[in-house]
Amino acid sequence: MTWIKDEYTNLHGHKDINAEACCTGKFIGQGGIDGRTESTGLGVYYGIRELMGIESFYEKAKLTKGLKDKTFIFQGFGAVGYWAAKYFAADGAKVTGIIEYNSAIYNPNGLDVEAAKKYFTKKGTFDGFNGALEVEVDNPISYMEKECDFLVPAAVQKTVNMHNADRLQCRVVVEAANGPTTFMAEEMLDKRGIICVPDALINGGGVTVSYFEWLKNIDHVAPGRLTKKYEEKQKLILLEKLGYKFPANSPHMHKLTGATEKQIVYTALEEVMTHACRTNWQIAVENKWNFRDACMVNALRKINQHYEETGIW
Repeated sequence: MTWIKDEYTNLHGHKDINAEACCTGKFIGQGGIDGRTESTGLGVYYGIRELMGIESFYEKAKLTKGLKDKTFIFQGFGAVGYWAAKYFAADGAKVTGIIEYNSAIYNPNGLDVEAAKKYFTKKGTFDGFNGALEVEVDNPISYMEKECDFLVPAAVQKTVNMHNADRLQCRVVVEAANGPTTFMAEEMLDKRGIICVPDALINGGGVTVSYFEWLKNIDHVAPGRLTKKYEEKQKLILLEKLGYKFPANSPHMHKLTGATEKQIVYTALEEVMTHACRTNWQIAVENKWNFRDACMVNALRKINQHYEETGIW
């Protein structure tokens, strides 16, 4: 993406002040934004965490509130699956299974996500990984059928299909990949009472942070750059009014600094994902639709409203 940006700016930069915004996903030093790498997986985590705090969702999934001790199996352990697994595990969930194209690992007591990532990066396979109770190299995709609370296809289209949908033992399918569930498979899941959290909603973290990168490029300043010191000084003023004063070399001072670019990206992404998941789930509940239909109808309603308000429709 940095190469594309360079080519575009070479051709048009002399007459387009916003040329750097022609694409997103660039290196940070080349106009990219801090937090973009992990944004899709982080968005998946924010969305599911929000849904697991909504009674109608976790009851429909036949689960208890929150993520603690909930079990997750990930199909795909790359830029999306790894980061999502990392955040879920940090919040008390158990990553019991990880499936890659050539191998899979399983441990009902939970896997060490970092150890698994380090091993796979070095070896290119999970074969020989000693942090799992089971390692499969002949038919790794079959591990999608292991019992779990959440199945997260995070890599390949049509992973959940008519040939395996009736054998899945999960309560929720989380579409971290693009198009991982076929139409027929989703109908089968609906009949079995398995919730499918649609890709158009739950894996939107990546394009959301790409939007933040675009804003950074057309603003020509990093998020928080203009306000960071102001925020720091306001915190110090508030503490002084409350009777507290720290010396400049106090270890507490670093906690009073203004927000970094990454912190702003994280909190903005959290707001976008939690609001979207909460709103679309409520539409699904109120109309007794499945989750995907609710998301699609909500989007179409917004488009319709736009055309009505502009007098075009």
